[in-house]
Amino acid sequence: MKGEQVGRFPYSDTNKRYHTYDYYLRRRYGGKCVKISLDGGFTCPNRDGRCGYGGCIFCSLHGSGDFTYASHGIREQYEHQKELLSKKWRADFYIPYLQAHTNTYAPVEVLSRVYREAMALPGAVALHIATRADCLGDDVLALLRAVSEEIDLTVELGLQSAHDVTAERIHRGHTFLDFCRGYERLRRHVPKARAAVHLINGLPGEDHAMMLESTRAVANLRFDEVKLHLLHVLRGTAMADLYERGDYIPMTKEDYVATVADEIELLPPATVIARVTGDGDKRTLLAPLWSTDKRSVLNAIDAEMARRGSFQGEKWKNNV
Repeated sequence: MKGEQVGRFPYSDTNKRYHTYDYYLRRRYGGKCVKISLDGGFTCPNRDGRCGYGGCIFCSLHGSGDFTYASHGIREQYEHQKELLSKKWRADFYIPYLQAHTNTYAPVEVLSRVYREAMALPGAVALHIATRADCLGDDVLALLRAVSEEIDLTVELGLQSAHDVTAERIHRGHTFLDFCRGYERLRRHVPKARAAVHLINGLPGEDHAMMLESTRAVANLRFDEVKLHLLHVLRGTAMADLYERGDYIPMTKEDYVATVADEIELLPPATVIARVTGDGDKRTLLAPLWSTDKRSVLNAIDAEMARRGSFQGEKWKNNV
């Protein structure tokens, strides 16, 4: 079956039973696209005291930018990452991805300089900007609108969970209502931008039902893209302290695979599922160690969907 279209799922030309990011990019640009993670030199309101210190409890010092080349400028980071990734893929196009920390949290003239440097990188066909929904002021939205008129723009919002009790537990620094208000402002003021959302499975205190409730919430918000992550316990984080004290038990591979399959069934078929698992930095990863075999996780998710005879959106019509 590998390489053959499954059949009745309209957003796949392979054996995938969900709307993959690779499928979307090939249809949009006509070739292989690779995202290049970049560190724009920004911080986060959850680190500098505006809404907290130390960041979310799972976040490393690099602010999700563990795979960037942070000590160098934008152009140097880009060329370095391109060279590394060329050993894995032959790419036709590239997407600069401002990933580390909160990439709308700086004076707008600073943001503009970084964005435009990234947009001008050779081979770039789009720009992705990771940020928080509570960091979208009027001046930032005006800048994002201008950028979206010049290049394909995706704004990625870190939600992680729709539950406020979890937001407090992980020190996110804003409520689900705050998130929804920021998302609505993004949609209204930057209509050409694609909007993506991040969810994390396995957050402390959450059970299977709570994870699926978060998925239903973002499904109803109709994001263009959804990223599903596994919680990684990294050395040097507050999560590591919880784990080492025995106060946190990571998800098993079997539970994670079943949860992701359930989530895929709940998401609208047109929604791009840009990720179904994340990459933990092996140098600092404490748990779960099974996540280091990413290919095995991806294959297990495919196998579970096939075992069910299920496709993305299977339960979307009943998602009320």
